[in-house]
Amino acid sequence: MFENRLKKVLKIRSKEASRQKVSCYRLYDRDLPEFPLIIDVYENELLVTEYRSQHRLSHDEYIAWLDGSLLVVKKVLNKTDDQIHIKERKVKESRQDQYAKTASVKDFMVVHEGGLAFLVNLTDYLDTGLFLDHRITRSMVREKSNGKKVLNLFCYTASFSVYAAAGNATEVVSVDLSNTYIDWARRNMELNGFEGDKYLYTRGDVLQILPTIKNNYFDIIILDPPTFSNSKSMKEIFDVQQMHVELINLCLDKLKYSGELVFSTNARKFHLEGEMIKGAVKEITTSTEPFDFKGKLLRWCYSIVKQA
Repeated sequence: MFENRLKKVLKIRSKEASRQKVSCYRLYDRDLPEFPLIIDVYENELLVTEYRSQHRLSHDEYIAWLDGSLLVVKKVLNKTDDQIHIKERKVKESRQDQYAKTASVKDFMVVHEGGLAFLVNLTDYLDTGLFLDHRITRSMVREKSNGKKVLNLFCYTASFSVYAAAGNATEVVSVDLSNTYIDWARRNMELNGFEGDKYLYTRGDVLQILPTIKNNYFDIIILDPPTFSNSKSMKEIFDVQQMHVELINLCLDKLKYSGELVFSTNARKFHLEGEMIKGAVKEITTSTEPFDFKGKLLRWCYSIVKQA
């Protein structure tokens, strides 16, 4: 059953990926309840993420199931053991652990998207460094960045910053709480030849840094915060549902008139309190949904324009 399903989605997805010249994409997303796996293609490598569920199998039965599933993956996709990376992810995992380390292999590889290069790590962290579901959103930012000043908040590994720089932005500022990700962000930018004074990096708490930024300065702001964070490096606990209005309005203060905030969240039960937001809100979730996430996209995305 799993083999037949995998063959079917491989035929469909690989054809569409080839047509769109995409080399990193989601192949399989828990299509069959009996096989709660996510399989992502990163060029010649595979990331198989296993979502632990109440399978009611004994330990030996579970190991046999997992080994059998991986044999099918290797057979259908014609991969060797060293081309397959396996991670376990709990279904109810809290967002605060999103970037937590799982290993220390430090095995980075370069992948490509939209004619740009990115460092990903398929072994050490729960997330790889490149969120595949924002492929279209990144392209949208590149198309709008010519001659613009761009601020990327909660930048993670700065894939949006790379796209903005590729779109000829005059200034790109990347902000993140983690030294690890600020370093990764810089490496991604330099990998694409984006070096110099107009590319800036700030390590710190976005909630503390935003008030210090000059009002009416940026043309585009990317805001993709965690759903929840209780990091010791932050002054207060962050909850996107409770704090999104304050955060969005603060970002709008930093935009020039007619400037655009691209806001995204993975909070599954998120409700945007649009009546309390000081800009013109347009939901763009569907229009930024890639082919490999159709019907499976678990995020919200909005374009919010500052008005006079």
